[in-house]
Amino acid sequence: MDALVYLIPTSLALGGIGLLAFVWSLRHRQYEDPKGDAERILNAEWDDHPKP
Repeated sequence: MDALVYLIPTSLALGGIGLLAFVWSLRHRQYEDPKGDAERILNAEWDDHPKP
């Protein structure tokens, strides 16, 4: 039972840190264009020799 005194605040703190990281990523537009990024990596133009 004494372990819960440490585990509950630790889990709440880690959850809060995760929530803050998620909100930060939303505010800095990390999820703006996921489809464009996925298609850009498959583009043959940038595979071996990119344009100058």
